[in-house]
Formats: sequence, C-alpha cells, structure tokens
Amino acid sequence: MEIPEDMEKWLGEHGGLERMIRMLPDDNVLKEKSRVYGALSDPIRLKILHLLSLHPLCVCLIKGAIGISDSKLSYHLSVLKQIGLIDGKRRKNWIIYSITDKGLECIKK
Repeated sequence: MEIPEDMEKWLGEHGGLERMIRMLPDDNVLKEKSRVYGALSDPIRLKILHLLSLHPLCVCLIKGAIGISDSKLSYHLSVLKQIGLIDGKRRKNWIIYSITDKGLECIKK
C-alpha cells in the first residue's frame, strides 16, 4: 500500500503495521471503555459523580441537588451502578450512594 513518506518512516522505526495492530487494546477492554464513555456522555450522570465525589449521599439529596424526577434519577443511578462507577448500600430506609475508585478515576481525568 502507498502511504505518505513520514508515516512509512515512522512505521519502519516502530516495527511496522503488524506491531502497531498488536499494540491496540484487546476488544474486551475497548468495549468496557466504550460503556464507561457512554455513561459519562450524559451531563446528569457527570453531575451525580461529582456530587458523590464530595460525600456519599441518599437519593433525596441527589434529587434535590439535580432537580430531576424520581424515574430519571433512578435510571441514571442504575446506569452508573451497572458499570461500577457508583455503589449503593441500604441504611435503614435509605440507599446511600457513593462513588467507587473507578468513578473517581473518571472524573479526575
């Protein structure tokens, strides 16, 4: 295949196209990253992560800070929980949500 000179030089210095392909992350890693980036693409979910980075919170406080309906909040919390960015623990009549280490990594970038 014909490619620009500078790219041909770079490939030659770095082991060629085959090595470049081998350096790509595994498909499973890319799928997981895609799920995380998808979850982070919604400003409401980013806002939830930032709130939980301050302190673990009950649903009523998250709702009060964000101002969305119960059903929308429930949906956004479930998306974040499914991919491991937040965790929820029952405490008497409440579920207290906290950000996970994985969630913290996402908002520090």
